[in-house]
Amino acid sequence: MSLTARDVMDDCFQTLRPEMSIAEAVRIFQRAGRVSGQKVFGIMVTDASRALVGMLSIYDIFLLLGPKHIRSWGEMEDLDVSGLLEAACRRAQAILVGDIMTTEVISITPETHLLLIIDIMIKKHVRRLPVLEGGKIAGIVYISRVFEHILAMLTG
Repeated sequence: MSLTARDVMDDCFQTLRPEMSIAEAVRIFQRAGRVSGQKVFGIMVTDASRALVGMLSIYDIFLLLGPKHIRSWGEMEDLDVSGLLEAACRRAQAILVGDIMTTEVISITPETHLLLIIDIMIKKHVRRLPVLEGGKIAGIVYISRVFEHILAMLTG
């Protein structure tokens, strides 16, 4: 059996626009999770022509919320951080997706073999890979879907 991205990708997905606020993006994250029945930790960002221009993940949002003057979260143990997170969240609501999204997105094609997908995910530390066909987004491969297929092969 030769599994490819086409076999494991989701072709129903949400996208964001660079000009959306983080507050709008978070609402779409929540809605996407309700629709899919799974937690959504990253969403593709497209321009007006629906071309892939980036990816926004919860890590991008976490980085936005972290205090800029502290190099390591471990250095916060001795600080009074009460109210710090709430203030950061209020400021973050108006920031635009395009300001914090990851722009160097690794993508694959529908014909990319499952072993190569696993290799990319491990080596590049990514949990989702956009699937592009003819320059257009055909779907997205999530690490959880890859794992489901591997489990089926291991137990089947």
